[in-house]
Amino acid sequence: MLATVWRVALPYFRAEDKWAGRGLLAAVIASELGIVGINVLLNQWNSRFYNALQEHNWDTFVSELIYFCVLATIYVVIAVYQLYLNQWLQIRWRRWLTGRYLGEWLDGANHYRMQLLGDAADNPDQRMTDDVKQFVELTLTLGVGLLSSIVSLGSFVIILWGLSAEAPLHLFGRDFAIPGYLVWGALVYAVIGTILTHLIGWPLARLNFQQQAYEADFRFNLVRVRENSEQIALLKGEATERDRLLGRFASVVENWLQIMKRTKKVTAFTASYSQASVVFPFILVAPAYFANKVQLGGLMQTANAFGKVQEALSFFVSAYRALADWRAVLARLDGFETAIADAQALSASADTIHATTGEAQPDIALKDLLVSLPSGQPLVSATDLHVRAGERLLITGPSGSGKSTLFRAIAGVWPFGRGSIIIPARAQLMVLPQRPYFPVGSLRAAIAYPTAADGFSTAQLTEAIAAVGLPALVERLDEEAHWNRMLSLGEQQRLGIARALLAAPDYLFLDEATASLDEPAEAALYRLLQDRLPRTTVVSIGHRSTLTAFHQRGVTLARSAGGFALTEAGVDAKAQAN
Repeated sequence: MLATVWRVALPYFRAEDKWAGRGLLAAVIASELGIVGINVLLNQWNSRFYNALQEHNWDTFVSELIYFCVLATIYVVIAVYQLYLNQWLQIRWRRWLTGRYLGEWLDGANHYRMQLLGDAADNPDQRMTDDVKQFVELTLTLGVGLLSSIVSLGSFVIILWGLSAEAPLHLFGRDFAIPGYLVWGALVYAVIGTILTHLIGWPLARLNFQQQAYEADFRFNLVRVRENSEQIALLKGEATERDRLLGRFASVVENWLQIMKRTKKVTAFTASYSQASVVFPFILVAPAYFANKVQLGGLMQTANAFGKVQEALSFFVSAYRALADWRAVLARLDGFETAIADAQALSASADTIHATTGEAQPDIALKDLLVSLPSGQPLVSATDLHVRAGERLLITGPSGSGKSTLFRAIAGVWPFGRGSIIIPARAQLMVLPQRPYFPVGSLRAAIAYPTAADGFSTAQLTEAIAAVGLPALVERLDEEAHWNRMLSLGEQQRLGIARALLAAPDYLFLDEATASLDEPAEAALYRLLQDRLPRTTVVSIGHRSTLTAFHQRGVTLARSAGGFALTEAGVDAKAQAN
């Protein structure tokens, strides 16, 4: 586990923000050491203050009160700034770690390959929000707490060892000279408490891991219902969705009940352990006090020092629940990093489809290509197919034959299979699916995507929107909305074509990108592409026979022994004319 902590935590302190991170961490550690130092001074103050009470020494009593006020003021200042600096370090560390995970997750379609692999890194949104936040917070809290315990142990063991000689073990009217008996008593007490706490609470790490997974799964399904509310309403699927969601939530409740039961047992023991630790040192030292071997101040100093040693030795007892949460979070981040690495390795594997660029390559070339399913089952094969620059190519075939998957392979996001796809150097490809994606935001940003919102002028956007037949949307360019829910699928497809007009790619792949429009509207958009993008190679997937009039060449997917194979189709006379 320590190797995992090191791998997840260390990169921040070697990154571009390392000096700020190291400085803040050093300040937090220095503050903690200062607090330990003040606790040592307060322990010595205990002896003087309670001796003054026992001796009715007014002058010493007053001076010790003033001394305490000074120490308390310094303690408060250090504690306040330690918390402030700790939180500052948390947000900087979290910002860097979130940026790193976002970059690796979104790099080169990694997020898509992770879904294809079907790995255990479910709900990446939770891993980059809740898990990162908890990891940073708990790592600092537990790390600083452990350091404080170690330093406190070293400081107070020396004090307690000396007090063991001043207040020897007194039983049955006799003194027993046992060197450091108070230290050994604290050690035995803490070891027993740690072992029993672990025996009672070890299942909490697994239960917390499962709880986070169930919570994230329930939240994800709620989002799915919200995003597909129209279809659910049309199908009157509310009752089914309610039952399904309640079924997901039942897992949340059941696991939470298990956590409650286990936490009750851990809390019962740790609370009893903590309460017993208050009186335990008095039980050890009280015989010496009542035998007049030690003063009241010595008794109180011994009890305080014993408490600090016992508290330091019992760090794992008091922090057990936090450690269980931390282990669960660490396991999820470790799984997320492993999933990212597996997806990256998949793209670089020799046993996958390789998309390369060719400086002297004028066309897109598919060489000995076999596109497979993630299970390895063959789907589409193409021995030697060239998509020539400037031509318009129509791909047809039965549903489920792998046409869309072929587009994904050409775009470089589908790795399963073998063979190579050669793309002309510096060629710009754009794939428009049947349902375009529009980010939540202004209509301007939605149409310009993935270019920045200010990447095109208002005049360019206005002209493109009007050209695809949506002039009423021109006045809404700066309106912010969830456009995938606001617009009909036909309107979304029109805006997809507007996006292509603005981007003017070298190769435009239309995956049934106009299928929701009637035939006259579809024909108008294809004529628009011919007029506005005469040099763009257009490759279409479609089922309508009317599409042949807008393409010069056709290929079809025909069933073969190993899935479906691309074969040349006949050329329509109207297409030749176009």
